[in-house]
Amino acid sequence: MTQNAVTDRPRIRLKPKANARGLRHGVPWVYANDIVTDRRTRKIAAGALAVLEDDKRTPIALVAVNPESKIMCRVLDRDIDAQLTVDWFETRLSRALALRARLFDTPYYRLVHAEADSFPGVIIDRFGDACVIQPNAAWADAHLDVLIDALVKVTGVTTVLKNASGRTRGLEGLDDLSLTLRGAAPDAPLPVPMNGATYMADLTGGQKTGLFFDQRPNHAFAAGLVHSGAHVLDMFSHVGGFGLAMLAGGAKHALCVDGSVPALELATKGADASGFADRFQTRQGDAFDVLTQLGEEGAQFDVVICDPPAFAPSRQALDAGLRAYERIARLAAPLVKPGGYLGLCSCSHAADLGRFRDASSRGIGRAGRQAQLIHTGFAGPDHPQLPQLAESGYLKAVFYRL
Repeated sequence: MTQNAVTDRPRIRLKPKANARGLRHGVPWVYANDIVTDRRTRKIAAGALAVLEDDKRTPIALVAVNPESKIMCRVLDRDIDAQLTVDWFETRLSRALALRARLFDTPYYRLVHAEADSFPGVIIDRFGDACVIQPNAAWADAHLDVLIDALVKVTGVTTVLKNASGRTRGLEGLDDLSLTLRGAAPDAPLPVPMNGATYMADLTGGQKTGLFFDQRPNHAFAAGLVHSGAHVLDMFSHVGGFGLAMLAGGAKHALCVDGSVPALELATKGADASGFADRFQTRQGDAFDVLTQLGEEGAQFDVVICDPPAFAPSRQALDAGLRAYERIARLAAPLVKPGGYLGLCSCSHAADLGRFRDASSRGIGRAGRQAQLIHTGFAGPDHPQLPQLAESGYLKAVFYRL
């Protein structure tokens, strides 16, 4: 029999004080300190399937186990007899695809958003006929071949790439080897239409999967703030996310700032492809330094957006991260013209909306500016949130009129 055979599956038991009720009601993770561990459980292979039981040995769910991870068990199915066949993957992928097909007219979106789409630890972004997958959990690595078979069958894509970058795979004890799993990797950045602009996605050498789809609705909101004579600043711009969208919305000029030269080169190509080359400018450098320099230069903009990387990627980094968000707001606020707008973003799941908003407001106040909070944004609907998992609601964007 194989490890997937029901009779072969080991049993994992919760400690008496563990949240068994929460797990029955949708909580998707079980931490190692909530599990009765012994020599047998510690020897379970990373990615293997097991039956999770409460402290009275009543079955709760089928889980994937990784003794190397703090998240020792990830819930896969309420049916403890479920088999991870191609049909199992096809059913879930079809459900995920149906949502995106309803939401978007073009095949550019996040197709699978991990736990919220019943694929714990798995990210899949779609770029037309290509998909980039981040299998950030051991069970997904162990079942990658059958997952890809199902993905190709359900979507019809011809290229599937594995992106193994990022800290999550390291925490799971997984390799950092990125591969072409099906078809051929594109030999040039792919054009991606969003919000009236064209973005260039590097699927093999860019950050994450090549493009951040999560900010799409916040890009659109920012684009609605501009007028025909507006000058806008996009800090931490990556490939031009907010800047290109605001140019599409009618801004007169956009300055995009990022520390990455390759990202700014892609932003410039996107501006060219969008027909915005004569209204677009880039500046490479550390964001804190550039904000300080712009302040010293007396620069003023109608809209300023700051979309930094996660300053608080963990609880341990929360205090330092909140100070960084406050500093960003303090440096950015003086660059906004009176009556202009400041958008501040956080992708740190450890910093909840309340803490992030408070840090941003403090920074604006410390800059001597008065503000109206006019809008709060989140990730787009192709990044659904699992109500029982706060981490799935990681992205926050707060927009102020100063």
